Amino acid sequence: MKSALARGALFFTSAAAFAQPVVQSSYRPPETVQRVAVPVDPKEERLNVLIISGQNSYEHDWTGVNNLLRKQLTDTGRFDVRVTEDFDDGTLAMLKKYDVVILNYSSRWNYSDETQHLWSPQAFQALYDYVAQGGGLVAYHSSFTWGREIPAYMKLVGGTMLPGFSRRSPPDAFMFELTDREHPITKGLRRFHWTFTEDLYANIQFSPDAKIHVLATAQDNAEAYAPEKAGPKYPPAAYTPEKLKAMKGMNASHPQIWVQDYGKGRVFSITLGHGPDTLMYDGVKTLMMRGTEWAGSGKVTIPPYDKAADF
Repeated sequence: MKSALARGALFFTSAAAFAQPVVQSSYRPPETVQRVAVPVDPKEERLNVLIISGQNSYEHDWTGVNNLLRKQLTDTGRFDVRVTEDFDDGTLAMLKKYDVVILNYSSRWNYSDETQHLWSPQAFQALYDYVAQGGGLVAYHSSFTWGREIPAYMKLVGGTMLPGFSRRSPPDAFMFELTDREHPITKGLRRFHWTFTEDLYANIQFSPDAKIHVLATAQDNAEAYAPEKAGPKYPPAAYTPEKLKAMKGMNASHPQIWVQDYGKGRVFSITLGHGPDTLMYDGVKTLMMRGTEWAGSGKVTIPPYDKAADF
């Protein structure tokens, strides 16, 4: 793994000159007031969920997301949820207690940071083995902002953002489209759904070894990069009409949700979920609940929330 990390560091350095500009900011996510899930009766037969967390980039309220996900999942009556903020020395025995694992983690405080906090090689291997042996995995939002230098991780989650190739589109709220509405996760849902305070990932670098099936896409439009719309995080000189025209994947649809089989296990990958705000939207919430159930059991029994259901 050390050689892979070294190669990744070299790539990041060489690609930095061509990467989407990273603007340093003192921004911190707003605090949220949320209900806290009460313990589940251990006699109830529920899917056991572990959220692996503990670190993320500066603009993500990962603690608020953990709490809200725990509450939403518990409220379905289908899940019992635990959270760990330390997976540095995680083991297969630890993971085997759970039907499905949710990754809500990123290794860097800022995407341009040269240093990052990675789990031990043994912990990574435990995660790979857990899914390969039949465990479920939900790769959630920030899961795709790191791991680009670790091929085995990229294969597990499907793909990651790549400096010099991938980008975050400016809109903080956008509509995404379900491109497969026959999959158990998406069946019975409407075609289009809204997000709020969200990230649209464009040009994700997919692992050639991952056999993904795309469930949803979103459009990255050049007009969204206009200075009066994009704001100060998008320097006008970096997004002139000429440069936008030359950018790969501009004015095109990009995968935002996909699934794959991984050995005997199932992986549900969802790039959406920046913060508690977007998780309150029925479409995102429904997909997260049903995707977690599918990853953990191979079945979907949770009905759609009101504004997610087809009409």
